[in-house]
Amino acid sequence: MEKFFKLKENGTTVSTEIMAGLTTFFAMSYILFVNPSILGAAGMPTQAVFLATIIATVISTLIMGLFANVPYALAPGMGLNAFFTYTVVFGLGFTWQEALAMVFICGLFNIFITVTKVRKSIIKAIPVSLQHAIGGGIGVFVAYLGFKNANIIEFSLSGANIVTINGAAPAAADLSNGVNSIAANGGVVPAISTFTDPAVLLAVIGLLVTAVLVIKNVRGAILIGIIVTTLLGIPMGVVDVAHINFSNNISSAFAELGTTFLAAFDGMRTLFSDSSRLPLVLMTIFAFSLSDTFDTLGTFIGTGRKTGIFSEEDEAALENSSGFSSKMDKALFADAIGTSIGALFGTSNTTTYVESAAGIAEGGRTGLTAVSTAIFFLLSIIFLPVIGVVPAAATAPALIIVGVMMVSSFLDVDWHNFEEALPAFFAAFFMSLAYSISYGIAAAFIFYCLVKVSTGRAKEIHPILWGATALFILNFVILAIL
Repeated sequence: MEKFFKLKENGTTVSTEIMAGLTTFFAMSYILFVNPSILGAAGMPTQAVFLATIIATVISTLIMGLFANVPYALAPGMGLNAFFTYTVVFGLGFTWQEALAMVFICGLFNIFITVTKVRKSIIKAIPVSLQHAIGGGIGVFVAYLGFKNANIIEFSLSGANIVTINGAAPAAADLSNGVNSIAANGGVVPAISTFTDPAVLLAVIGLLVTAVLVIKNVRGAILIGIIVTTLLGIPMGVVDVAHINFSNNISSAFAELGTTFLAAFDGMRTLFSDSSRLPLVLMTIFAFSLSDTFDTLGTFIGTGRKTGIFSEEDEAALENSSGFSSKMDKALFADAIGTSIGALFGTSNTTTYVESAAGIAEGGRTGLTAVSTAIFFLLSIIFLPVIGVVPAAATAPALIIVGVMMVSSFLDVDWHNFEEALPAFFAAFFMSLAYSISYGIAAAFIFYCLVKVSTGRAKEIHPILWGATALFILNFVILAIL
């Protein structure tokens, strides 16, 4: 194990890696319950999606750990699953089988741009200042995700601010199956919670406990914080251990999996049967791929540079090597094949999770962390009733603390230089406010190009950066058309 994962070389131990893997698992385990809920709204069988989520996560994360030897975990991506259901199925009228077919094609496309080194060339084209901005921006996004998951931040809106219900205008919305989604305009007002909800109070307590443990440099502070908060949730009524059901019928879930397994190929037969839909199909695949690619790049840049997982030597090898000789080469390839694997079993785009930062913060530095995370996800099939008692109020404080740690990347941004500060600002705040790493990167790229053009230094912009910026703008145009 030492020789395979090079633990000493990376300054870590088996126990540290396993603890980091468990921490990453708890930080992202919410996807086990959120993904079936979102994709189930599109008509997919929820138990099948639950298993597909686990299978896609385990396989892709094992590839990341064993092939690339880096501590990143993959799972169906938040935001991408919402795009799958509420835009592609509800908004555009595709069946969920056809949507899976588009996800599968997106995965193949991502593999192609990885093998041909387009993906890593994009990384090398991003200026160092923007890379630091992206790293800090991810910190803001992760912390915001924690506050939101804990409901420490709540939102209010009036009926006049509602734009669509279930993807349609309020007056024309079909409410026969209830309300699945609501889109509102800028009239939504965020505010701090009134702290009357026990779950919110538990999250605040968990945040205080975790913060003290980190300040005291307690080993495994974030993981201990999750466990302690979960235990405190029992007397507070947030965690109900009395309803743990060990007779969970796993066999029925596997029976349902037969419905979604290889359903992407069924969708492929009808996806291209109508030539008039071809432009729409291609634009949708492009939108899937663009978001998936830049979410992954943002996660690697934001966490890898700060922690040294991707060293200067590795970054140099990325630019000069051929094949899969660098960690980044292998990590990008592992991430690329995850989407196609997930689509085959029945889930939306699989991507590298920013919550991997929680395990990295616990000292995870090698693929053993990823392997550990994959094993815990596999075990969650059996122990689902137990895993399910870990509330969002227990994992949210971990995300907030990790976000605090990551925003230190902003120290390397020259905030006194407005030309550098402007793209950095939009990178940070678009990630959180738009709830998308890729949109934060898009805003940073657009304003970076604007700065260079305005100052007569357009030649300093790398051609790939020009191309990526143009694609982002095209994506926004496509979203407006759709």
